Amino acid sequence: MNIDWIGKLRHLLQVLAFCLVVATVQYTFQPDKAYGPLVVYSIFIGTITWAVIDLGREYIPSAAETGWPKGFTGVALVAGGIVTGWFLGMFIAGRLCEYYGFYPPGPAPNPEGQLRISILITAIAGLIGSGYFYTASKSAYLERKMGEARERADEARLKMLETQLEPHMLFNTLANLRALISVDPERAQTMLDHMIAYLRATLDASRTTTHSLQSEFDRLRDYLELMVIRMGPRLTYDLQLPPELASHPVPALLLQPLVENSIKHGLEPKLEGGAITVTARRDGDDLVLEVRDTGAGGSKISSASKSGYGMGNVRDRLRTLHGDRASLDFAASADEGARNVLRIPAILATAASAATSSTGHRPS
Repeated sequence: MNIDWIGKLRHLLQVLAFCLVVATVQYTFQPDKAYGPLVVYSIFIGTITWAVIDLGREYIPSAAETGWPKGFTGVALVAGGIVTGWFLGMFIAGRLCEYYGFYPPGPAPNPEGQLRISILITAIAGLIGSGYFYTASKSAYLERKMGEARERADEARLKMLETQLEPHMLFNTLANLRALISVDPERAQTMLDHMIAYLRATLDASRTTTHSLQSEFDRLRDYLELMVIRMGPRLTYDLQLPPELASHPVPALLLQPLVENSIKHGLEPKLEGGAITVTARRDGDDLVLEVRDTGAGGSKISSASKSGYGMGNVRDRLRTLHGDRASLDFAASADEGARNVLRIPAILATAASAATSSTGHRPS
């Protein structure tokens, strides 16, 4: 049996505070009575009542939604706790008050009336306290369920965004492969090999929402090799991954949309093409991933690139995963080149050692 003793201690402190309030309210309406005995009686009756009910329910089968016994069992537990708390609390508190001389001199006025008031206060306070803890337990359960639902919704949203990217890249590649088969079968075969490697890595990554930065760069290299076959010497690239960051976890398929965006809006419109450089570095508590290109640049290209499908997808994923703690900034120069800077909270990698640095390829 796993009992949340920290939670029980928190409940006990709440009960003690409630008992002091009850004693103070009673003293307010009966100022002729000594305050000390009221506090002692209230604390012992309330504490014993709480112990019987809150600790007792841990040993009785309870509903998952509330943590309390169902039906008549729950009612009997509360009633038994109130009765036990009153009898045992009255007995212990009475002996302590007599022993320490808390009672004022003279006989107690109207003992039968005081007894009825004591029973009434105990019953009302016990029901209010039990109702409070019952409601608090049910609210905590509903909050946990809502948190689990939000987490599943976020995971489903991430999977949806990732699956939206896969067909987008796949259809473009298949169209290029179909055109290449008839004019250059050898390059088509090489392109197909890289495509198989990329899809195999994509299938492995689809089983999780995150993977290592080394895996992200490896998938990026396969994608860029496909683009090199398609664009020829118009495209060169350089991947710079420090060894100490290779095992750092990142969301799967995070960089490819940025690279694809640079090719589509920066390098393809430029007659001579250009180069793409992808780097990773730590900056304090952030992991910074940067994609730079020497493409067309300019305000028109900048506007199209900034609002493109891939950029929107990456921003949605970052917002789902990290909220305001992550950012994606885009800037393009007036005459040449653009830069995407992605910042996400750094997470210490669990791997003991990192893979070797990922270096670029420059076709001849």
